[in-house]
Amino acid sequence: MTFILALDQGTSSSRSLVVAADGRILAQAQQETRQYYPRNDWVEHDPQEILDTQLATARQAIEQAGLTAQDIAALGITNQRETTLLWDRRTGQAVHPAIVWQDRRAEDLCARLREQGREALITRKTGLPIDAYFSATKLRWLLDSVPGARERAERGELAFGTVDSWLIWHLTGGAVHATDISNASRTLLFNIHQAQWDEELLALFDIPAAILPQVRDSAGRFGDCDPALLGRAIPICGVAGDQQSALFGQACFKPGMAKNTYGTGCFLLMHCGSHSPESHNGLIGTCAARHGPDPSYALEGSVFIGGAVVQWLRDGLGALEHSAQVEALARSVPDAQGVHLVPAFTGLGAPYWDAQARGVITGLTRSSTMAHIARAALDSIAYQSAAVLQAMNRDVQASGGRPLHELRVDGGASANNLLMQFQADLLGLPVVRPDNIETTALGAAYLAGLGCGLYKDPQEIAALWRSERVFEPAMSRDQAQTLMHGWEQAVRQARTQ
Repeated sequence: MTFILALDQGTSSSRSLVVAADGRILAQAQQETRQYYPRNDWVEHDPQEILDTQLATARQAIEQAGLTAQDIAALGITNQRETTLLWDRRTGQAVHPAIVWQDRRAEDLCARLREQGREALITRKTGLPIDAYFSATKLRWLLDSVPGARERAERGELAFGTVDSWLIWHLTGGAVHATDISNASRTLLFNIHQAQWDEELLALFDIPAAILPQVRDSAGRFGDCDPALLGRAIPICGVAGDQQSALFGQACFKPGMAKNTYGTGCFLLMHCGSHSPESHNGLIGTCAARHGPDPSYALEGSVFIGGAVVQWLRDGLGALEHSAQVEALARSVPDAQGVHLVPAFTGLGAPYWDAQARGVITGLTRSSTMAHIARAALDSIAYQSAAVLQAMNRDVQASGGRPLHELRVDGGASANNLLMQFQADLLGLPVVRPDNIETTALGAAYLAGLGCGLYKDPQEIAALWRSERVFEPAMSRDQAQTLMHGWEQAVRQARTQ
């Protein structure tokens, strides 16, 4: 058995891939999942749909690969992070729709905590700012708002988890309530220095410890699938949040190596080794996927709206029939002609952290067309990522490190050559795209391979990584700085809405 099944549960879809030991993807299946917007700034998923689509795509991928469950050595899971679920331990039924990472309903609680001067304590323990992005305030809202939830939670009748825990629970028939260290580190409840749930933070957020999952390393045996689901008791041997999984799948194992994932949002992570990072430029410290005795950390910048801006062009403005059409439309004009689109639809993440910011389009003239807006939408993905990387370089240099020398990229939008070239131009760095941009799922597969002994160490995995194309910067630094200055002016307007 030298094949791995990787489950990749994302914000907009559930996917499953069958991966060979040499990193080749033999088959993949995908089903879109719906997002629900019951109120302004609220974003939800149907937990049952998450589970059903993930299982359906797993079965499809195994069948498309011409294999059976008997051929699968192990299963790995990677997932959208911070999305929060609460369910009944007896029935396995969720007590409320999943609250998605983009959801802002808990901002009032965040504001109260900031006013109380709690941010320094929380950041010191977790590496994270107080923001509705993370899980703790979403969980607090569920306990306070779902009738009877707090009382049932305190009696131990309910279980909390991010999407990985929800899948593990159901894949194992309710036998295992666990998460990995990378997902735990995104909750605002986990002390990343002591690698455990923090009693002081649990008291601060009023979260009963009885509902928490067990925290484990990212590579190792979590449990076995119920054989009735996939045809065999496949061991679950690798789990990581999507961005830490992509960092692993990009073979960024050494301090100073970095990747950017262009998905619904954009997430730039730099490996920091066993040193827990501290940012003074709006970034966050987080746990990287852990696969051995030593701690592993990363510095991260999170952009809330990346590729999702293209979905907005398609579904909100009706400018596109299919998302893939955006590159041709954007290429039909030489540049955005001074138009900037700041997609602060749910506030701004790193390095700004402004929950009140809202989207704006600036620089419109009578000659502006939908092509210019499409170009500005694509440009916004690169601008936001460039702002994060500039903040990251400032943090690195302040700590005596060396600036990044290249950026590895992945995710669906990294296939867009126009976007990747503009990204390299803004950064003044080579942007390196691997021959397989499915690095989030590959990371889960590689972690599962380590966990089941298919690979002996990360170096064996690093040898599998291959570059497909390198985008070299072709713009002067003066011109790039002028463009970034224009972007920051547009951001200031978004922050005054």
